[in-house]
Amino acid sequence: MTGAPVHGDLEHCEVAVFLGKNPWQSHGFARTRAVLREIQNDPNRAMIVIDPRRTETAKMAHYHLAVKPGTDAWCLSALSAILIQEKLVASSWLAQHTTGYEAVAAALGKIDIARYAEISGVDESLLRSAARRIAGAKSVSMIEDLGVQMNVHSTLNSYLNRLVWLLTGNYAKPGANNAFVPLLNLSNSSRSASKKQAADKTSAPRKWTHSPVTGSKVIMGLIPCNVIPDEILTVHPKRFRAMFMESTNPVHSLADSQRMREALRALDCSVVIDVAMTETARQADYVLPASSQFEKAEATFFNLEFPRNGFQLRHPHLPPRPGTLTEAEIHARLLEALGELNTSHYTSLRLAARLGYTAFGLAFAWKTMRDKQLARYAPVVLYRTLGASLPTYLAPAASLWGISQLFVRAQRAAARGAGFGGPTLLGGNRLFKAILNNPSGTIFAVSQYSDSWDAVKLPGHKINLHIQEMLEELATIDSKLPPHRAEYPFILSAGERRADTSNTSIRNPDWHKKGAFGMLHIHPLDAAKLGCVQGDWIQLRTVRGTAQAPVELTDELQPGHVSLPNGHGLDYHQADGSLDRRGVSLNELTNTTDRDPFAGTPWHKYVPVHLERIAPALN
Repeated sequence: MTGAPVHGDLEHCEVAVFLGKNPWQSHGFARTRAVLREIQNDPNRAMIVIDPRRTETAKMAHYHLAVKPGTDAWCLSALSAILIQEKLVASSWLAQHTTGYEAVAAALGKIDIARYAEISGVDESLLRSAARRIAGAKSVSMIEDLGVQMNVHSTLNSYLNRLVWLLTGNYAKPGANNAFVPLLNLSNSSRSASKKQAADKTSAPRKWTHSPVTGSKVIMGLIPCNVIPDEILTVHPKRFRAMFMESTNPVHSLADSQRMREALRALDCSVVIDVAMTETARQADYVLPASSQFEKAEATFFNLEFPRNGFQLRHPHLPPRPGTLTEAEIHARLLEALGELNTSHYTSLRLAARLGYTAFGLAFAWKTMRDKQLARYAPVVLYRTLGASLPTYLAPAASLWGISQLFVRAQRAAARGAGFGGPTLLGGNRLFKAILNNPSGTIFAVSQYSDSWDAVKLPGHKINLHIQEMLEELATIDSKLPPHRAEYPFILSAGERRADTSNTSIRNPDWHKKGAFGMLHIHPLDAAKLGCVQGDWIQLRTVRGTAQAPVELTDELQPGHVSLPNGHGLDYHQADGSLDRRGVSLNELTNTTDRDPFAGTPWHKYVPVHLERIAPALN
């Protein structure tokens, strides 16, 4: 729709809308809890939360649209329809800055708002009040999370989310959604497509690349995680035969652990690089142990801030454990063992690196223009050459030199605003030095709100509202109510952010020192029907598996809706060899076939489940 990554300016917005997101626990933007309190306590601002559960954030909200599980699409459709039918849209803004409004208005104009409100379980008057508050605000920031992204109608939910704030003109201004500038742009395929579309001056249907076996759409170079087993467990001539898995644990983190284990064992070859002997590593042919995050230079690329975006290179604090290597060293050794690179590729560049970054940059540009092999393996080449001139503990960060150069070249205005202007090579060198020398972080981009329009790569820098596939899906949702199975009467949200979850970053469960662990949250009315009291043990059964968990009664959930925390159920082997597993491994319960028809996103927040009391609470 925009051709650019977008994030809300929540610190300055008049109205903040959180869709399937509980930022009090999941964060997702700077100063999260402070900002939430500021919005809550300011009489001129408002917070709207769309979530089935009365989360910590929902309790702070001025409007809590407590949708029934799996009905977000009806709630969002009704919100957008109210904007259209009550003529609350930013008509002049839409005419100036968007295309496709007529098709969207025609589709939303047909919606029966009262019926959609009833389906979603949200009072119609509350929906209309929230829509009018959004339409009347000077600025609105809206942000979504896994609650709708891993739910029924995932892709449609994301489309409808964008319609709400675009129909009211909340883009490219203070307090609204803006196009942030990432240090590393991973959406090369998307960017190329938008450039081609701009050149063709057309909005013709996009042509997708598809995976070889299931024909699933390849989006930004990625296939849906849920189809991986189907791409392996087949006699298709182009089936996946090998997998290289780095810092990922699909046996634990992807749907249907049983089928994922079967698929990995069926591969001709599987390699894992990880800091722990994970559930996935135990299925692999080769495990290459990496140094931990405390023993190497490391960073994330979750840099979503606007107008000032920052990046932090974390320095190591401890020497690597014997028998482990940094990923950079592992990658280099693999390429060298394959015969793709050798010392002859490095010698002249190492000499240039000793003369400084400018000399190295000129030599690197000259060499890679003439040797495509070097260009193809640039990160490893940088590690082996420029990295050799850096302090040993920072050598893996050498690839950031290349990223810095690419960023300054592609985002001249944002780089100049942060102090990294001038000739590309010199600006990139200054940025690289700043990243190395500031372990607490570096502001690498400073943008203006008007820059968000430059980021829209579609013809005329106009936002495309008309996504044909989404409008077709919207027209059919009445025939696609959330699935209900009589034998599985409850809906499980498989993965809730709580104060006692750690996102699997710490495998040893001894970190949890007090309070309940791995509790199944359930409404008191449901517990009474099952004959349960606080602490009783419940057996959960889905079409794919069973698990057991103690119950915790809470009226924060709606009757019929239960939840389990994420990050539990890990296999941790003690020093004596004994196995310690606490909590439920959620993907022993989930199913790969329950997924979004467009992007293949798993429905982890909508898992039909049968519950049965199996044991009383322990005194």
